Amino acid sequence: MDEGKMDENEWGYHGEGNKSLVVAHAQRCVVLRFLKFPPNRKKASEEIFQHLQNIVDFSKNVMKEFLGENYVHCGEVVQLPLDFVKQLCLKIQSERPESRCDKDLDTLSGYALCLPNLARLQTYRFVEHRPILCVEIKPKCGFIPFSGDVTHEVKHKVCRYCMHQHLKVATGKWKQISKYCPLDLYSGGKQRMHFALKSLLQEAQNNLKIFKNGELIYGCKDARSPVADWSELAHHLKPFFFPSNGLAGGPHCTGAVIRELVRVITRVLLSDSEKGRAGALRLGPGPQGPRVCEASPFGRSLRHQGKSAPECSGLPKGCLLYKTLQVQMLDLLDIEGLYPLYRRVERYLEEFPEERKTLQIDGPYDEAFYQKLLDLSTEDDGTVAFALTKVQQYRVAMTAKDCSVMIALSPCLQDASSEQRPVVTSSRSRFAFSVSVLDLDLKPYESIPHQYKLDGKIVNYYSKTVHAKDAAVMSARFKESEDCTLVLHKV
Repeated sequence: MDEGKMDENEWGYHGEGNKSLVVAHAQRCVVLRFLKFPPNRKKASEEIFQHLQNIVDFSKNVMKEFLGENYVHCGEVVQLPLDFVKQLCLKIQSERPESRCDKDLDTLSGYALCLPNLARLQTYRFVEHRPILCVEIKPKCGFIPFSGDVTHEVKHKVCRYCMHQHLKVATGKWKQISKYCPLDLYSGGKQRMHFALKSLLQEAQNNLKIFKNGELIYGCKDARSPVADWSELAHHLKPFFFPSNGLAGGPHCTGAVIRELVRVITRVLLSDSEKGRAGALRLGPGPQGPRVCEASPFGRSLRHQGKSAPECSGLPKGCLLYKTLQVQMLDLLDIEGLYPLYRRVERYLEEFPEERKTLQIDGPYDEAFYQKLLDLSTEDDGTVAFALTKVQQYRVAMTAKDCSVMIALSPCLQDASSEQRPVVTSSRSRFAFSVSVLDLDLKPYESIPHQYKLDGKIVNYYSKTVHAKDAAVMSARFKESEDCTLVLHKV
């Protein structure tokens, strides 16, 4: 990319989150990621550069080690002409969602992160002239806390995502509760994974997006978004899954297309592009960690039918979901056990503020930082070193709980033998595919008190509303059975 000859007309708005905004190049398979700040908050150019460099270093030295080099794309920090950045900012302003415009794109430093466009197949530098389908999934946390520090019994039975849904609907963030449960997706069982993916497609929220040739065709921005239209989605997808157009229109066609999509995504998620390399961590919830969330509709429907959960087939050790779950489980103590350790580090920093740099709280995220994360002991020796290790592990675990998986699919050309990438089949098509992870910024140290308060809020709301209601129903049923009179007749 020649930074001296930048033309804002070659770039288009791609999307944004709370802290950054992304634009994509029309011809090359690259995106630029800019930081965003509130209008009254300015940061020095050196600070912006260091922030972006930390993102690159953390991806390269930590997440690439944990997840594997095939899945993680680190990018590089680039400096752009200020005039180009200002013109680009004006060009894309009208395309930004209103809810995101409370923060402005950084137009003063000229620094941005240049990354591959993960909505496209990887390994190609230029946009290909064959159709590309990309599914972005934010799987969220795939396990139930197994720590002895957990004080709320409900947290040992119901996953964080399912509990949080009730609070989000109550506060108006979403209109209705999703049937998706991360534990179903992470189960490795095809039946449960299919159920999880269909649930995501029904109620996408901000956990699923689908792009066609780089353009968003399916996804939910906020509670005001229109209800998901499967027939419109099927219309987009039909040429990919039924290229000979053998199906007529109507609900039967829509269902068939959605089923094919779900099967293909499941096969890709279970694929092992790292040839069985399990990653650097060997963690597991052990026998005390439940594998089914009590709130999952999949588990509930089985209980209603009097069936037990199907035997957990587990995830292949080289697949991305397995590795992501291992990193998530660096949260060894849960936020309840972690918060007192955070306070220990805070007290130390209040006394010795100059030590913040030595403790590597704000970087550098280098080999030494990574090596400390591999200490999985939970025996507290009362030191600041122990507390800091658990705090850093928690931050990395939270990053893995909030990352997104990008699955790019493209129909195989007639001469499929020339394909250098892995291939997945559906009933009538074959696809070359690539799998990548994004949103791998290390979660801020300062966000731990917020996480502690939010955890309490989520659990208390769920306990007062859902759990209390369930208990009342069970109590009423018990009372009904108590009121029965048994009459015995002589025979």
